Amino acid sequence: MNRENAGGEPGWGCGHLGPHRAEVLGPPRHARARPATGEAQAVGRPSRLDFSELQRLTVGEGRAAGGRQRCWREVWPGENATQRTFQIDYRRNRFLKDGQPFRYISGSIHYFRVPRFYWKDRLLKMKMAGLNAIQTYVAWNFHELQPGQYNFSGDHDVEHFIQLAHELGLLVILRPGPYICAEWDMGGLPAWLLEKKSIVLRSSDPDYLAAVDKWLGVLLPKMRPLLYKNGGPIITVQVENEYGSYLSCDYDYLRFLQKRFHDHLGEDVLLFTTDGVNERLLQCGALQGLYATVDFSPGTNLTAAFMLQRKFEPTGPLVNSEFYTGWLDHWGQRHSTVSSKAVAFTLHDMLALGANVNMYMFIGGTNFAYWNGANIPYQPQPTSYDYDAPLSEAGDLTEKYFALRDIIQKFAKVPEGPIPPSTPKFAYGKVALNKLKTVEDALNILCPSGPIKSVYPLTFIDVKQYFGFVLYRTMLPEDCSDPTPLSSPPSGVHDRAYVSVNGVAQGVLERESVITLNITGKAGATLDLLVENMGRVNYGSSINDFKGLVSNLTLGSKILTNWEIFPLDMEDAVRSHLGTWGGRDGGYHNKARAHSPPTYVLPTFYVGNFTIPSGIADLPQDTFIQFPGWTKGQVWINGFNLGRYWPVRGPQMTLFVPQHILVTSTPNTIVVLELEHAPCQDGVPELCTVEFVDKPVFRTVQTHRHAN
Repeated sequence: MNRENAGGEPGWGCGHLGPHRAEVLGPPRHARARPATGEAQAVGRPSRLDFSELQRLTVGEGRAAGGRQRCWREVWPGENATQRTFQIDYRRNRFLKDGQPFRYISGSIHYFRVPRFYWKDRLLKMKMAGLNAIQTYVAWNFHELQPGQYNFSGDHDVEHFIQLAHELGLLVILRPGPYICAEWDMGGLPAWLLEKKSIVLRSSDPDYLAAVDKWLGVLLPKMRPLLYKNGGPIITVQVENEYGSYLSCDYDYLRFLQKRFHDHLGEDVLLFTTDGVNERLLQCGALQGLYATVDFSPGTNLTAAFMLQRKFEPTGPLVNSEFYTGWLDHWGQRHSTVSSKAVAFTLHDMLALGANVNMYMFIGGTNFAYWNGANIPYQPQPTSYDYDAPLSEAGDLTEKYFALRDIIQKFAKVPEGPIPPSTPKFAYGKVALNKLKTVEDALNILCPSGPIKSVYPLTFIDVKQYFGFVLYRTMLPEDCSDPTPLSSPPSGVHDRAYVSVNGVAQGVLERESVITLNITGKAGATLDLLVENMGRVNYGSSINDFKGLVSNLTLGSKILTNWEIFPLDMEDAVRSHLGTWGGRDGGYHNKARAHSPPTYVLPTFYVGNFTIPSGIADLPQDTFIQFPGWTKGQVWINGFNLGRYWPVRGPQMTLFVPQHILVTSTPNTIVVLELEHAPCQDGVPELCTVEFVDKPVFRTVQTHRHAN
């Protein structure tokens, strides 16, 4: 594919790859596409080094492989030593920091997955492992939830996070997107972009570029003072993210980003790209002027992987920007783990080769609230983003942490002194919950402005509801004395719909697995569908992920029309209006009720309180909440949205509760929204409990096997 080549400038030379090229053996194991078998897939043979093959790469005058001209200014050791610089020494295949040879050993931490309360603890543990840098994405949607309304305070204060890393002596590799993937809702892109229904994300689409341009104009000026050259810790900045894996190969888009990054950060900022070890991915993801790096997992053939980087960067440092220390989970699948031995083995060989490495993740953290992403075929990720990383979701030191620290200290100086210990955990025990209200009974609190009326269903975006839940209501057009199929086209419900008729739960429609449900009721009865957004797709060609009823529903052969649509503000109701939940719902709901089928009941809120024990030092402490006998739902503590629980699917059985959301002066309030079935709905009130324990629980474990 043709690419625009920049003309040479005085003092710059161009190189090309010599005749000795290595083919990548076997299919790529890309960052977000795990093999269907669940086994980690390697590129080629095990990671034994073939130094002779790597040394056969030659550099001369001309073009790089693929017709891609790479030009650079020669940088010599000691040059610019009196000022802060971070550059590439192409002649000696390395980075130079302040004119001196430099290699980074880095780990990923996402500030948006770790509460600000714990940023320093996690960063210090990373430093004590021997890391000299950390890597973080910037999640656009975390900062601009509504168009033009920016949040850079509290847990959103990315500037403070970067400054804190700087104070601890850590450099920063910044990955500001605008797309980040990261198993984060819509890959970090704000959902309101979809208000332009035909928008082509991650492309030169004018509507998309206008939004990106505005966002970068807000974010990047905040980052400029934090660049290394300006006294800060940011040494390199990634442009986009694994762009070669996307459906388009839009170099105009990459050039647009490149120009905007230079406009805001300066012409001398070191920009890079990251793609999987596959020539097609690199061909679309790399661009002249952006340093091309790769990502791959333990067990990968290092010679093949880095020779592929060499095909696009004939000289310069070897860089693995995402070396996977673990893997992500999906609801309904086994918890993913990768052995410490496999990770340590490949890390050793990369460091022995002189490569720069970022470990993804060094700490995974938590998808609080509704922030998790999803893959296609539709598989949402759970609340935990533990990732089997060296530091656990709760920031605890693991066996993998010490195994990697042992490897790192063979190649770099590891700081002396004690490592901050794992934070103490406390099992507060069982807490009884009482039934509060069904969602239908609480509509006047959850949607005080009343419904939006439409002949046909509207999506979440149409009603400006970007996360959470929307209730869709219509009337049965005819008697359904016999079970009558309520049907959605394939993928017509995004993502789960909890169906009831006149207050009687009927069952659940689910995006790709349950598209027909038999219901009964009389003509004129109220049909309600509470639709849950389970997380937007974050990777691949389906990131334009509209939520809600995205197609018409049929009852028998008739299309259902005349809908009332209730966008539900769960957060405001839970935080501000619990004391007003005593009355009924103000008339939206037909109050005639019958008994529900035993498997499903109406989505219902439960509430309870617990007090931190007195007389015990150092409380409150972190804890984990589990849901014995509960099915699926959402949980808040003191108004803080911990996220989703789904123990009947697993693998995550407990949710992490950081201590800073707990209080000692007053009782702590727990609100649970159970969507399907609570244990006390069987008529045994004492079973309606949740329990706080001092360890996380994953239901099953699957170990990936890596070649050694």
